Amino acid sequence: MTTHAKIDSGLPIRLLHDRVLVQLDGAEGERRSSAGIVIPATASVGRRLSWATVVGVGPHARAVVNGDRVLFDPEDKAEVELQARQYVLLRERDVHAVAASRVEPDATGLYL
Repeated sequence: MTTHAKIDSGLPIRLLHDRVLVQLDGAEGERRSSAGIVIPATASVGRRLSWATVVGVGPHARAVVNGDRVLFDPEDKAEVELQARQYVLLRERDVHAVAASRVEPDATGLYL
């Protein structure tokens, strides 16, 4: 695991503690059903979790690494703009799931 994130501009960022810097997958708001019907953001019912890609992790993060896809609650996020790009800063305990090829299919995961 690396404690430095290298943002596209080359600006080095050092995350502290168990912080995780992620970039959202796709655009928030409207989404499409499997049949291609556009569902506006205002039609969402209940809480909907979001997927993002990890671009940096702090030294105490244990279950995620750069490049992992993670599932988190978008209501519990801190947004940050670095070099005109939007990122989300999370604590590792706010990550609900990790999708990565290194995750074993029968593993129960880590309790954080």
